[in-house]
Amino acid sequence: MKPYQTNEANTYLAEEITSYVGEVQSEYNLTSTSKISRFSDFFRNKMLVVHSIRMGVPFTLYNEIQKTTPFTEDEWAEFLNISLKTLQRNRKEKGFRFKPIHSEKILELAEVNEIGAAVFDSREQFHQWLKTPVYALGNELPYDLLKDSYGKELVLDELNRIENGVFA
Repeated sequence: MKPYQTNEANTYLAEEITSYVGEVQSEYNLTSTSKISRFSDFFRNKMLVVHSIRMGVPFTLYNEIQKTTPFTEDEWAEFLNISLKTLQRNRKEKGFRFKPIHSEKILELAEVNEIGAAVFDSREQFHQWLKTPVYALGNELPYDLLKDSYGKELVLDELNRIENGVFA
């Protein structure tokens, strides 16, 4: 597991998501009565998430998301099903935006990371849980299940059960 940043990275992430939401709202003529000042606020507005995926996540936002997760660059490349060299090349391209398929995966992992940190009260506890076999998930590592959307849903369902005190 790589060392990851929390407080400082969360501040930059909040700034980056606020800027990005403004771009998406402008591009799609979206109006929202709720202010998006934290990443968790972003995920409550599903239409905004849909339009964000379609517009493509900018590398700058991905970079801030990556800092708040325990995943290495190699792991991100694996999750996104692209080579590490491609990911590194994208970093150098000014104004780069990920394709919708990659944007969706980035936002899925960010959502799981945000929810998990809230359920476990800290990112450290959540990230430790990701690397621990979970009986309710067939003794699989939650981390391994994050590689596809169905697995991500299983992890989110288990987090919901934990949050509500339902242990299997």
